[in-house]
Amino acid sequence: MKKQSIGVGLMGLGVVGGQVARVLSDKAEMLAEQVGCPLVLRKIKVLEPDLARPQAKRMSARLLTTDEEEFFATPGMDIVVEAIGGEHPALEYLKRALSNGQQVVTANKEVIAKHAAELLALAQKKNVGLRCEASVGGGIPLVSPFQYDLAANEIRGIYAIINGTTNYILSRMARDGLDFSSALRQAQELGYAEADPSNDIEGIDAVYKLAILASLAFQSQVRPEDIYCEGISRLDSRDFRYAKELGFAIKLLAIAKQSNGSIEVRVHPVFIPEDSFLAKVDGVYNAVLAEGDLAGKVIFLGEGAGALPTSSAVVADIVQAARDISLGVGNRLRWRLDSGKVIKPVSQIETRYYLRMNIADRAGVLAQVARVLGDHSISISSAIQKEADKLTQTAEIVIMTHPAREKAMRQALDELGGLEVVKEINNFVRVEV
Repeated sequence: MKKQSIGVGLMGLGVVGGQVARVLSDKAEMLAEQVGCPLVLRKIKVLEPDLARPQAKRMSARLLTTDEEEFFATPGMDIVVEAIGGEHPALEYLKRALSNGQQVVTANKEVIAKHAAELLALAQKKNVGLRCEASVGGGIPLVSPFQYDLAANEIRGIYAIINGTTNYILSRMARDGLDFSSALRQAQELGYAEADPSNDIEGIDAVYKLAILASLAFQSQVRPEDIYCEGISRLDSRDFRYAKELGFAIKLLAIAKQSNGSIEVRVHPVFIPEDSFLAKVDGVYNAVLAEGDLAGKVIFLGEGAGALPTSSAVVADIVQAARDISLGVGNRLRWRLDSGKVIKPVSQIETRYYLRMNIADRAGVLAQVARVLGDHSISISSAIQKEADKLTQTAEIVIMTHPAREKAMRQALDELGGLEVVKEINNFVRVEV
């Protein structure tokens, strides 16, 4: 018998949860037309402080509860939406909802990145759906295209700008010559960065998202701990100046590649050619470039965070879950997570490098540097002496290398750091062309 309505339970009434509740109310008629019956918000699980939020005060008190037992005991709750964030207790709530036979929608990148295999197995066992479009890229459709639209492709590589906070900071450093701390402060003032921005600027947020994308694209379980990660705090305004001189932009990229049964996954700043598409993605925008054997290069672009884009993806998942309920369809979302592929250690990757050093300003120093690099099979593409300080008799040099093995580069850096003529290794950045 056709359902007269489909009940939704919402966990969390923060930035995302509050916007989801607003969309379900404001667009109720349109959503009912898409589903075939009304979507009814049955209960909202909140924390005590959330009761003071303006959104909570506008709602009927009977909808709100701080008690998880009351929430899960609510009758007629077909879909549970998790928007509280963090690993715990969100993981336990998701497992409980799936075990109850309820369709689940989540925006939680950390939980999906760490526990996708366990949650998907439970969803399959209970024959219910687990949807997480908003966990990667906010309002940019990524999970569904990788799962369905690109299913015929062997995905060879993913190159992604998937953190709006870091992209905004790097854009300001490049465009306005700001130092890192000033650009971060502006991002915080505008609400693009949290008071504690560690997850963003250290690359952790991007790691969670890349773990999900790589698992989908390569049909193999990629865990956050498999991904090499560096943040952006080592970058200096002069790195951006030199990058521009050399024809490059600097971005925090999430990179995933597969070949010959191995997977390469890493998140770190890179030099990319300034005429490439990703180099032109500025501000809080996100972009994902995927390369398939059939489709070629496919680009996804949009706002990757914020209440409106993220709620767009969450509500779309709710609509899809509701349609499945109306049609009597259970779990039709299956990720194949094979474990046969090897994660390549970062020491084995091969790429070009940018190196900025402070050296003694006298004859023969560059030859010593070149000899150390040559001893590790690293050839120099270009070397430019930049600013010299007559008082300290030092100079800054910028070196671009030809492709080299990461392990060799690390060994060379250790050896260079021990030379008396090398005063400081200021920075080194990988180059993707």
